[in-house]
Amino acid sequence: MSAALAASLPGSKRIRVYVWELPVRIAHWLIFFSIMVLAATGFYIGHPFISVSGMARDHFVMGTVKVVHFYAAIVFTLAVLSRLWWMLMGNRYARWSQFIPVSAARWRDLRETAKFYVFARRDPPPTVGHSALAGAFYAVIYGICLVMIGTGLAMYSPMAPLGSPMRWFSFLIPIFGGLPTARLIHHIGMWLLLAFMVHHVYSAILYSAVQRTGTVESMVSGNKFVEPEALAEEGDD
Repeated sequence: MSAALAASLPGSKRIRVYVWELPVRIAHWLIFFSIMVLAATGFYIGHPFISVSGMARDHFVMGTVKVVHFYAAIVFTLAVLSRLWWMLMGNRYARWSQFIPVSAARWRDLRETAKFYVFARRDPPPTVGHSALAGAFYAVIYGICLVMIGTGLAMYSPMAPLGSPMRWFSFLIPIFGGLPTARLIHHIGMWLLLAFMVHHVYSAILYSAVQRTGTVESMVSGNKFVEPEALAEEGDD
């Protein structure tokens, strides 16, 4: 096993494994914080709740919120696209095969993890990176993220200044069934992402408590602390 990948811990049979590379961690936190900003500003754009006295042009509240939403959308788009690109360039725990179960072992892990969530199994199967079930959910989430990017571009394109390259994305409007439908899809997608974030935090804390591998902390340090058997099951021994 490469020393860059794992290292034994003194006095413990657990092994420190460098799972989440820096690009993965940066993309993860940029997506998280940008979604929070996009949700807050998106709520305001759809249902303005700030009242100001005098002429709107003297305050420009809606315009400011839209600018913040626009720049947060740029961060979100770049973070999502960079994470998708890293599925081709990263280590084995970042690869697309962690999200699409293509092997018999991943399908078996998906079934056993599902048993854990429906209380048909006491402990989840040992994993180092994403479990197959989590990976499959993340694949769906990244699909929703791409839809959010597409609908956002479709809605913004008619408002872009004349001559702006953003106007080129008007071709997306009929693909999403027109602006009203694109707006509805965008709104539903936001709620799906927020619901997933709640479940994601719950699952991370649950796995960190049950497996004691440092699941939550790993998104800061990149390291997990796993049993050698978990690496052996993944063919890393």
